[in-house]
Amino acid sequence: MRAKASDYVDLDRYPIADAGPARGALIASLRGALEADGCAVLKGFVRADRLGDLIAECDRVAVHAHRNFSRTNPYFTRDRPDLPASHPLRRFYDRSNAFVPADNLGPESILRAIYEMDGFAPFIQAALGEARFYPYADPLADVIVNLAEAGNGFPWHFDTNNYTVTLAIQNADSGGDFEYSPHLRTPTDENYAGVEAVLSGDDRLVCALNLEPGDLQIFKGRYSLHRVTPLAGLKPRYVGIFSFVEEPGMVGSPERTRQLYGRVLPIHIERAGLRRDALVD
Repeated sequence: MRAKASDYVDLDRYPIADAGPARGALIASLRGALEADGCAVLKGFVRADRLGDLIAECDRVAVHAHRNFSRTNPYFTRDRPDLPASHPLRRFYDRSNAFVPADNLGPESILRAIYEMDGFAPFIQAALGEARFYPYADPLADVIVNLAEAGNGFPWHFDTNNYTVTLAIQNADSGGDFEYSPHLRTPTDENYAGVEAVLSGDDRLVCALNLEPGDLQIFKGRYSLHRVTPLAGLKPRYVGIFSFVEEPGMVGSPERTRQLYGRVLPIHIERAGLRRDALVD
């Protein structure tokens, strides 16, 4: 049976599809937060009394998660021996995380119902203030679940997608803090010096965010360096990830797709390099 997003999203608190002043005021508030530091949060976007259903969905699909333990730089690229050892492209960290690919979340999925609900994408687009805005065309990555267990985390990195929308579903017993350095690079400037400063421990450029189950986060992760700190305890951390991009037909690069999901589809080979900017990744 197809899930109904309206059964889960608190539409009284967040009238995302209404054309009235409440929606306009909400969008203005979110846009201000995004312009300030590339991040905005809608607390309790999913009703607290329905979180159990989302946790159960994540429990069901967790068996399909691709677990990867590797060393990566913030760009998920290969080493550059021609550069100084301190250069961000040469700064590699242990990465231990797991993602449930999107093709495990079918029509009955609550997360997919939220991603595809009427008014959701236009609302996110309006909050971002973007003229060009499309659902991610990647069949493995448009709607995914990030699963992190004790000892797991995600080191400093930039996102492949320009805009990422995440839903906190279940927190670990401890750890799993979200830290980010807003607007650290632009579509035309990698700002390697700023990235190097953060990687070297300059916390003056870093913000910390406390996300609770049910919170929806809009984040410009392609331009803001960010990480998730290691977790502890028996309870896994679940986060749903909804991805949008500024170019129709975009998918992940073959190399990064293989790292994150353990496999590559023909579409990843066919559309490799299809993006508007020239950033490393």
